[in-house]
Amino acid sequence: MTRSIVDIHILQNVPPSNMNRDDTGTPKSAYYGGERRARVSSQAWKKATRERFQQLLPPEELGVRTKRVVEALAERITERDATVADNAVKLAEEVLSVATGSKLEVPKRKAKGDDGSDGVLPESKYLMFLSRRQLDALADVAVVESDGGNPATLKAALKDKKRKVGARARAALDTRHSVDIALFGRMVADAADLNVEAAAQVAHALSVHRSELESDYYTAVDDLSGDSESGAGMIGTIDFNSSTLYRYAAVDVDELHRNLGVGLNPEQPPSVPAAKALTSFLEAFITSLPTGKINTFAHHTRPSVVVVKLRDRWPLSFVGAFETPVPRSESGGFLRQSCERLATHMTEMERAYGLSSNPTWVFRVGKETESLTGLGDALTLEALLEQVGSAVAERLESGA
Repeated sequence: MTRSIVDIHILQNVPPSNMNRDDTGTPKSAYYGGERRARVSSQAWKKATRERFQQLLPPEELGVRTKRVVEALAERITERDATVADNAVKLAEEVLSVATGSKLEVPKRKAKGDDGSDGVLPESKYLMFLSRRQLDALADVAVVESDGGNPATLKAALKDKKRKVGARARAALDTRHSVDIALFGRMVADAADLNVEAAAQVAHALSVHRSELESDYYTAVDDLSGDSESGAGMIGTIDFNSSTLYRYAAVDVDELHRNLGVGLNPEQPPSVPAAKALTSFLEAFITSLPTGKINTFAHHTRPSVVVVKLRDRWPLSFVGAFETPVPRSESGGFLRQSCERLATHMTEMERAYGLSSNPTWVFRVGKETESLTGLGDALTLEALLEQVGSAVAERLESGA
């Protein structure tokens, strides 16, 4: 069966930084090709991508991942009907318990508020990922079926199998998924049928070269110390590294289309939601950056190379181009030889596996990236997003 898969390959220079650290405060790393490499976890970059969505997509197209689902739903219930505000928390708890099958309790560590008062809200035992439209749908059920905000009335309605209110509440969580849920998936531990298969896969970013860890010894002076008081008010060290990273992600466009459905506007082509979500992910993944220790290092960089492939068989990473670490060039950089390695490896792998006919788009910056010229015309980021989105929409419309 023909598939539609988008592969994203990125080369990005990152200066001294510690954007993703382990439990000891050291930048994460991994062995690859027998050598230690700088590493940024997939979770860190997915979080950065989700945060970038906040600037690219309206709130109603995004979800919220939290244990504080009762609080989130109670707010929406109150927005819909302020007269039920006093019972909004209880209404939210009732409808969520039925819809998700989860037990909601006040955490023991939060038995009292920060000020020592009672009133801390129940929470789920694990992070729940719900779209804002799903929360709105649950709020509608709570308001309509509670008959003026009566929790007992709502509870009875949810249990009434003939009225199927409980089934309607549960079904509300399996439709109208947000873009981030459709891309990154969802697991509901107490209701496996509400799980959502992730359409996007994100690899751990690896440096193309050996990684060397360095430490910054810093001191801070007490502003109010006198001239006679020598020494620092504080001393410490921060570990960091710098790297040229290979980043990779793959999006199953067909899965994304299934997760999102045809959208809420019957007048638009059914391919629009998936094509829009894909281009939003492309832009967010390309331009996002994990922000660990960013005030200390200000590691604000963007990729020098982005290669996008639209495949019809399977996803394919080209990290093998860097299994042997890229050596430092005579001038001290890694990007030029990384581009040469990537171009050669990509061409040979695609020829060997019969994938050379797949559509390709290239975004590149600087003379160091000229070896990628043969892969495709160099595009601006705006043009790349537009062309990839159009190609995906056409593929979905044709049913290829």
